[in-house]
Amino acid sequence: MELIWFTVLWRLLKLYALNMEQIRNFCIIAHIDHGKSTLADRLLEYTNTISKRDMQAQVLDDMDLEKERGITIKSHAIQMDYEYNGKKYVLNLIDTPGHVDFSYEVSRSIAACEGALLIVDAAQGIQAQTISNLYLALENDLEIIPIMNKIDLPSAEPELVKDQIVDLLGCKREDIISASGKTGLGVHDILAAIVERIPSPKGDPNGPLQALIFDSVFNSFRGIIAYFRIYNGSLKKGDKVKFVNTGMEYNADEIGVLRLKQEPRDTVKTGDVGYIISGIKEAREVKVGDTITTASNPCKEAIQGFEDVKPMVFAGIYPVDTEDFEELRYSMEKLQLNDASLTWEPESSAALGFGFRCGFLGMLHMEIIQERLEREFNMTVITTVPNVSYIAYKTDGTNVVVNNPSDLPDPARIDYIEEPYIKANIITKSEFIGPVMSLCIEKRGQIVNQNYLTADRVELIFEMPLGEVVFDFFDRLKSISKGYASFDYHPIGMKQSDLVKLDILLNAEQVDALSALIHRSNAYEFGKKICEKLKELIPRQQFEIPIQAAIGAKIIARETIKAIRKDVTAKCYGGDISRKRKLLEKQKEGKKRMRQVGSVEIPQSAFMAVLKLND
Repeated sequence: MELIWFTVLWRLLKLYALNMEQIRNFCIIAHIDHGKSTLADRLLEYTNTISKRDMQAQVLDDMDLEKERGITIKSHAIQMDYEYNGKKYVLNLIDTPGHVDFSYEVSRSIAACEGALLIVDAAQGIQAQTISNLYLALENDLEIIPIMNKIDLPSAEPELVKDQIVDLLGCKREDIISASGKTGLGVHDILAAIVERIPSPKGDPNGPLQALIFDSVFNSFRGIIAYFRIYNGSLKKGDKVKFVNTGMEYNADEIGVLRLKQEPRDTVKTGDVGYIISGIKEAREVKVGDTITTASNPCKEAIQGFEDVKPMVFAGIYPVDTEDFEELRYSMEKLQLNDASLTWEPESSAALGFGFRCGFLGMLHMEIIQERLEREFNMTVITTVPNVSYIAYKTDGTNVVVNNPSDLPDPARIDYIEEPYIKANIITKSEFIGPVMSLCIEKRGQIVNQNYLTADRVELIFEMPLGEVVFDFFDRLKSISKGYASFDYHPIGMKQSDLVKLDILLNAEQVDALSALIHRSNAYEFGKKICEKLKELIPRQQFEIPIQAAIGAKIIARETIKAIRKDVTAKCYGGDISRKRKLLEKQKEGKKRMRQVGSVEIPQSAFMAVLKLND
């Protein structure tokens, strides 16, 4: 009898091992606009995951914003079935964004995979973000499959791009797959390479459950849905599960796999990517990077998650109506679930009331968050001038982290200030080297290296302050290089700088939301430009409004918005001049009093004026 049970158990283990052997988890990484989403569409079509009737461009990009802008903002996981050499395989694909501002999404996707498809545009070649995402994948020991996409373009240079890929990866030329996401050329070769080259997941099917949460979404009917990848053990429907980092326990009400729609299953096994619904309503109870295990047989240690998010840009987000503060908090919690790279904490401003100090990965990330708040939650918000995080060292030996210029201590007590520096990697055509270098030097950048990748493509490496990059750098770089330059960066630490706090005063009242920390050498020009811009944007009142830029008590720039003048003498059609003078004196007194008690309405466009100073 024992022998029969042993035989049955052995066959089950063999079947289980066979199942794991037939799973492939992979992601797609590339620079922005190299055709990741289009190629993902072809993979779904060729594996019959989606019917031709339901097929549309960018299937996995389900956000309106993604379709409108033609970019991927969120990573998207989907499971496909594929038959190769008579065997059935399960392919778990995670499509990732390409823009540098969403690199955190890429790092989360990479943590849940064993392999990556590295897509390179046959016309554009290797770009900055291609290199950045590749290094991220190599750090996680992923198997890389190089793919040269858009081979059907008339401007494609396949041989030249193959040379670049070989130089970058050190692979053989025959390992590079030529493909076209538009026509479907080479898609079967890609699917075969996924099966042959990417290793199957490793793990102990009989060990305690150990699953990594790599994403989560909020459903208004079901609560929070967590997406996970199982490394060891298996999860059954109805199991009592425990989230290791938060210590909370829940029932697995529904589990399943991520097809085009969520498909419920009774069991999700080792190596699988799936979802869990357990009736969680509070956003803070689910943390991306947390480990799921069972309450009855918990795992000994949590899975080492991916890197912690490091916000690069800080800005205040305030409701237009102060009564909407709690509703904005609720919206921010829901949004943070779907975008773990967003960080925020409550703050208050004398000009704008109660709001939140938010940390973003970049300017595009900030723009997307603002649009999502307006579209998905109907929240009309005011966003303040973006800035980065500084460290102020005081004369008593202590230091203060300054995320908001209003947090800066009294200048008399400051010994020195450090600001974050980045290593910027710019790849451009050789004809644009001059303008690109001029722009970087204007932004206080120092050139570190310059190498020619090909006869007409050059890589420039600069060290520059992050505070100079967050405003208009990327837009100006694209303009001067006619769209050819690609840009990527990573932080390299803090450096001492001669920074001053620039205050903006309207009608002699300081507007804290417009304050900025800026290098002393740029302060006068910056102050003058912002005063001129505010003069254009702030509507005229019935009293004169002085706009001043100040460093401490010293005014360095001033503009004046003239008053709207009512013609009070219009009714005087004759008579003594003293009558007119009396009316004008009365008007003058009224304007003086109005200027003392009158408040200036500042439009939202004025808060973002600083971003468009060079327009």
